[in-house]
Amino acid sequence: MTLDQLQAAPIEDAPKYRHILTGTLFRRRSLRVMLSETPPPPKPEPVRRPAKVARMLALAHHLQSAIDRGLVANRAAVARKLGLMRARVTQQLDRLLPAPDLQVAVFGLEAVSGAKPMGERALRELAHATRHLAWPSSCLI
Repeated sequence: MTLDQLQAAPIEDAPKYRHILTGTLFRRRSLRVMLSETPPPPKPEPVRRPAKVARMLALAHHLQSAIDRGLVANRAAVARKLGLMRARVTQQLDRLLPAPDLQVAVFGLEAVSGAKPMGERALRELAHATRHLAWPSSCLI
């Protein structure tokens, strides 16, 4: 049948198992394809939170501040109070090794809808890379 013949055919002649849908239909995402006459709800605004690495850097500053003020004796005391291993506290405080401008950049990172911009391992590698950089003696005055 051609399109003209289909349009000219009366609806009563259509088989009973077929339905003719008119109007605007919206597809719903689920296991099966579902069509609905109501539009889907608008997408929510993305959730912006400080990135986890920024929160960890803030924690490192807080721990170092507690050590500097004499609230705790050393890293081992911090580990005992927090119930952490000394190696983990050292990892936390190693986040303070990058230059202050890099730390400010890390503080500015945001996780948008759960997507993290930088992982903890990348920050740790950055800290160790900047720690091992040495100024040539010709640059020192």
